[in-house]
Amino acid sequence: MNKILSFGEILIRKQSIGNHFFKSPDNLLKIYPGGSEANVAVSLAQMGEEVQYVSAFPENKLSEEILDFVADLGVDNSKVIWSGDRIGSYILLSANGLSSGEVIYDRKYSSFSLLNPNDLNIAQLLEGVTWFHWSALTPALNENMAKLMKAILEEAAHRGIYISVDLNYRSKLWQYGKQPLDIMPELVEYCDLIMGNIWASNKMLGSSIDEQFNRQTSQSAYFDFAKGNSKELFSMFPKAKLIANTFRFIDHPQHNLFYGTLHTKQEHVISKTYETQEAVDRIGSGDAFMAGLIYACRQGMSNQDIIETATGTGYYKLFVEGDFGNGKYK
Repeated sequence: MNKILSFGEILIRKQSIGNHFFKSPDNLLKIYPGGSEANVAVSLAQMGEEVQYVSAFPENKLSEEILDFVADLGVDNSKVIWSGDRIGSYILLSANGLSSGEVIYDRKYSSFSLLNPNDLNIAQLLEGVTWFHWSALTPALNENMAKLMKAILEEAAHRGIYISVDLNYRSKLWQYGKQPLDIMPELVEYCDLIMGNIWASNKMLGSSIDEQFNRQTSQSAYFDFAKGNSKELFSMFPKAKLIANTFRFIDHPQHNLFYGTLHTKQEHVISKTYETQEAVDRIGSGDAFMAGLIYACRQGMSNQDIIETATGTGYYKLFVEGDFGNGKYK
């Protein structure tokens, strides 16, 4: 078997249809299944990859409906863990995350956050897997989850499985007395592909950053800095083979500027720049970028084509409602 495994917490997204939850006429909710790792799995499945998704679910009808929905999109759910009493969720405080990405998390005591190494057989989890994907959202939940991630990554690396990580930084999640720099470097040591951006790598891995950077900073300046940043990360994490960055700027709710960079130890490439005035939903665009990155790498594309595919997939997610993308990249 040659499957991708995406491991992380399933979430239910709740959002108002307008800008208020309790004032008429906006006091109606939309809900979607989501979560970074599920988003990656769904996009990959729609791009034709064999992909498994693993999270923890309580045994109830809502869990079954979510799993059926994800399975209908082509994702293998056969390794999911049945445990605990509740699915985590987040409330999006603006319609589609366009005017504000601010969220309220409700993830404590979720089935996934309460996992421990005794709840899963790591050897069975990784059986038939050649690519393992995770994100920084998991060790952000609690110290036990950080230890669980270390155990999984250690075994995956021992088996020669290619490992990718998304440096999702959510300050609201790191609330258990540890900072990302206390946890993430030790976990990223196992990774072959590191995806994030220059600000996330500074927060989580301790790489340098220029505090003067802002929306007016030129693309060429960002690209030059990303080159140096990648060299720094390759020095810090010798196992890493690829570093990828997204650059996303939002001038107003509908306007998004989007491009990416990809770095090896020998080559640095930048994608074309996408710009739109008509974004529908920006939640999950980074996860779609990650999916495009994995897909393009597995297809053996050139470095330039890899970053174009990743950036295109992230861009086209801006026009898909909900957390999940549709796998479109051009």
